[in-house]
Amino acid sequence: MKVKIDYDLCTSDGHCCDLCPEIFHFDDEHDRIMVIDDEVPEDLEDLVRQAADECDTGAILIRED
Repeated sequence: MKVKIDYDLCTSDGHCCDLCPEIFHFDDEHDRIMVIDDEVPEDLEDLVRQAADECDTGAILIRED
């Protein structure tokens, strides 16, 4: 699984960072959410899917490999 953020949709509310800090990080320098590693480890896939499902704007994009 790979994940990325559509910055045109992202509001940087940080819910994804709270839910899965191993993958999502708020970058103060750029004032936006960043993906730490776009290649999601298998043990974090459910959390990333949950973050995508709960993203109000649909900014978290998942590609299943």
